[in-house]
Parts: sequence; structure tokens; C-alpha cells
Amino acid sequence: MKTIQGFVMIDVDVAALNNAGNDTSTHLDNATMTKKIRKNGKEYPYVSGQAWRYWWRETLEKKFNWNMSPIIREKRIAYTEADPMIYPDDDMFGYMRAGKKKIIDPDTGKEKSVNATLTRVSPLKNSALIAVNYNPIVQLWSSMSRQEGDAVPYGKDEYCAVMKGMFSIDIDMVGTFSAIERSGFQNINEEMRKLYLQKGAIEIDDPYLKDKKGNPIKLIRIDDSERLKRIKDTISALKYICGGAKQTTNMADVTPKLIILCKFASGNHPFSHLAKEELGKPVFSIDALKEVISEYQDDIEGKIYVGKRSGFMDELNDEFVKLQDENKIKYGAVNKIIDKFVNELKI
Repeated sequence: MKTIQGFVMIDVDVAALNNAGNDTSTHLDNATMTKKIRKNGKEYPYVSGQAWRYWWRETLEKKFNWNMSPIIREKRIAYTEADPMIYPDDDMFGYMRAGKKKIIDPDTGKEKSVNATLTRVSPLKNSALIAVNYNPIVQLWSSMSRQEGDAVPYGKDEYCAVMKGMFSIDIDMVGTFSAIERSGFQNINEEMRKLYLQKGAIEIDDPYLKDKKGNPIKLIRIDDSERLKRIKDTISALKYICGGAKQTTNMADVTPKLIILCKFASGNHPFSHLAKEELGKPVFSIDALKEVISEYQDDIEGKIYVGKRSGFMDELNDEFVKLQDENKIKYGAVNKIIDKFVNELKI
């Protein structure tokens, strides 16, 4: 199994990135609360994994001109076109679609309606972004007072936070689709399989699944150059990612201030505990990084790439330079390290 494992830290001040609806604990009639979670008896703000993915997808569309899968709405459900060869976001972000869809019959060239109960687990997996250290969330009292009469008060939660998050990309899964009629495994149907082969896709053996006779199940894979482009775009989008609630008055930069990237021979994430709270402050643990390098040296392909923005945790500079001098990591500015990683990436 080949994966790309990533770890990021962001730093925001007076932010309200991901809200959780009305706050009923306040005396104000109109108040919004931020998403927060309790840990060790304290409340920490966080950004849901779904919100982070939304920002990510928006960045890929706007900055990298991805042809996004159209969304179909039917009564109480909504789904995308579920065509991962045509739409890269269906490929990278996954989908679930039930019902019928219209396609061009690969045998007759005519449009027909076929079964479209299709699912795809996303090759891109990510955590939530959660504050590393405790910093009290405060509620700002504001008012609308440009009208005649009394002001209309409202409140919103705000916070300062250094947040951490993880993501992983299953390299082998990108651009690779199963047509097996099995719940959770049918990414495409038989008609789509034939159409993809006509358009230049190839068949490969599934390394895990076998049919009733013990033969490997056949998977459909698109061209490697397109697969690599989708992976590179997804990682490069982190240089430009933007989003969050209350951006009009609480604009926050959500690009990474520290990023770690590596190609890895496992689906398990090795970087989950690199950041911690120490004496009330967010800390990046060099010792934890050294331990990962030591314990997973056989699983890390090439080097670990570390990028850091100047002005953020500058006390780490000498340690990172020392690790680079020892030929254990590649170190530099965030955007340059992302570029270096994607430019040197092979699948």
C-alpha cells in the first residue's frame, strides 16, 4: 500500500472558522456558537473534517480549474454525477449515488438509463482541524444600529488558536475503479467500465479481492499522468486554501504555517502526535518527529519534507536545519517544500 501522509498546523487570531448554529446558552436572542469539543475538561474549537474538505474542493475548482461533478437534487437527497474518470473531484473525494443515471451506451452509442447505485470511498482522507492548546472561546457582543430605533444585538463566538490536522492520500486508489457488484465496492457499473476502456483506461488486477474461482478481480485504471496530476493538484491546493465562517469581519488565513509530507508504505498515520500543549502553549515536538523517523524508516519512501512559515515557531529553525544536515528531512519554506514534494513525487 502506498500513501501520502500529511500533517499541518494553522495559526488564526480572532477567528470563527466553523460555526455550530444558534447558541441557546446566552441571553441574546440572536447568537451563534462555534464548533468546539471537550478534552481534559476544557473546550477546544475545531473545524470539522467536512468543512476542511469543502474549502479544499473549492480551491481545486477556482485555482486549478477542476471540472467539478454536477450536483443532482432529488427530494431529500443530493448526489454528484458519480463519474470519476470525467470529474476529478468524484475520484478524489468519493461519492454515494442511488437510482438511475443516463449514459451513452458503449455498444450502440445511444443514450440509455442504467442502474447507478454506486459508491466510492475517498482516496483523500482527513481529520478535523483542532486547537492544540486551550485558549478560552469568547463571545463578542455586536449590534445592528444603522436603522432607526433600538439597536439589534447579536453575539458570536471568537477565538485565537493554533490548530493541527492530518490527511492521507491512497496513491493506488486514485484513478482506479471497481465495477464489482458488491456493496461499498462498486464505483462504476458495467456500462461505465466498457466506456472507460474505450476511452483509454486499462484493466489491472485487484491485489486483495478475488472472484469465486480464486482469480483476481479486475479494476479499471485511467492514465498514470492524469492520476499523478490529480494527486499533485490536491496537495498543491494547500498553498492557496481559504475558507471559514465570518470572513467579512473575522478573516483568517487557513493555509499551513507548518506542513509535513512524506510518501509512506502504510495507511496508518505516523504524525498524529507531533503537536501538543505544554504549559498552556502549543508546542511542536522535535523528539516525536525523530521517533517517527527512527521507528518508520523502513516505511518512509525517500525523505520527510518539512515546511515552515517564518514567524511561526521560529524556535524550531535550528532543529530542523540540523535534521536536514543529518540527511533525515528536507526543510524549507511552506510553499517551496510543497512544490519540491510534488515535483519529485512519482507513482
